[in-house]
Amino acid sequence: MILCRRAFLQTGAAALAWPGLSHLALAAGPAPGDCLIVVFQRGGCDGLSLLAPTNDPDYVADRAPELRVLDDGPKPGRPVRQSFAPGIDFRLHPEAAPLAELYESGSLALLHAVGLVDGTRSHFVAQDLMERGVSDGARLVRTADGWLTRLLAGQSGAAPAVTTGPAIAAALAFHGASLAIPDLRGGVGLPGGPQVRRTLTALYDGAEDPFSRAAALSLRDMELVDSRLPRGADGKVADYQPENNAVYDETESGRAFRTVARLLKLEIGLSVACVDIGGWDHHDALAGRFSGLVGQFSRALAAFWNDVSRYHDRLTVVVMTEFGRRLRTNKSNGADHGHGSVMLVLGGHTNGGQIYGRWPGLASAELDNGVDLAVTTDYRAVLAEVLTVRRGAGNALQHIFPGFTPGQALGIVKG
Repeated sequence: MILCRRAFLQTGAAALAWPGLSHLALAAGPAPGDCLIVVFQRGGCDGLSLLAPTNDPDYVADRAPELRVLDDGPKPGRPVRQSFAPGIDFRLHPEAAPLAELYESGSLALLHAVGLVDGTRSHFVAQDLMERGVSDGARLVRTADGWLTRLLAGQSGAAPAVTTGPAIAAALAFHGASLAIPDLRGGVGLPGGPQVRRTLTALYDGAEDPFSRAAALSLRDMELVDSRLPRGADGKVADYQPENNAVYDETESGRAFRTVARLLKLEIGLSVACVDIGGWDHHDALAGRFSGLVGQFSRALAAFWNDVSRYHDRLTVVVMTEFGRRLRTNKSNGADHGHGSVMLVLGGHTNGGQIYGRWPGLASAELDNGVDLAVTTDYRAVLAEVLTVRRGAGNALQHIFPGFTPGQALGIVKG
């Protein structure tokens, strides 16, 4: 992967003119410890298709059979044991069978009716709110950096953070030691090769302004990653061989999770990885489009978990989306922007095999604005628990999530 000039500047320029960089830890060398992987299902994943209350009378009444997850027939959903809502037969989508296996193994926890307490149905506003770690527009206009940037500012060392896309995720905005790495099969470099890298390294070496320090960190981490990639006699990056017979499809999900797995195994001290999976905005043809995408995603996540089995004790994967879809589908056999949806937490220290949160029900009186699954768990409660238990960030939560005070722990993760 060759970084164009614009991508490199985005990687380093995050720090330019931003006072928050001045307190980032800039010690040499990555800090060992847990790796947090934040997966964003962009577009608004339909939680009522991913984890469906198949026998709920309102679900049955308001969605046609071809747009529901069913509890019988040739392709029923995968039932999940739960005490979350007694009497409701919750089932994962039939194409999410790999997720059901992770759930049954105790590695995966599910949360329903979770999301933003702000009721926006705008993709851009909702994603921005979640990536900045705030809940309302007033705080959003005052918050330029991402919640992961604020987390990493309080961590020791300058451990690398990576986005598996062409640009740095907004959750890492203004973090100086971040790289955008969509793929590792071609290595990590700049146009012009090593000579340009050496020139830029000399240019920024020893400089104390925020931009130069951020650029120096980016160059350092690019060289670190590239130098650890195994190469053949011809100098080309060797093919990656997943462990435990894991297979990654050539899909957006497969490529992203393969990249994260490979980065972990390079032992660069990866601290945070952001994974973006797009395509969840299903205003039409919900049944077919959702089936294909959730199948790709589920297989990729399961392949990743299998591939990195020796790292399980160090990993926490959190999957989130900006909002769900409406209970009642539209005339295009799709579902418009909704409110509550589903989050996933996967990890070696996850109390899996359970659904967490509070189920509000789908009766009209319980729906948000009379049309959407209500949010009963703030997405930040999930993130705050993960950061407190796995990253020791409890004292910094007010800084990481301004204006948010966590309540009683959900019990999703353990130390």
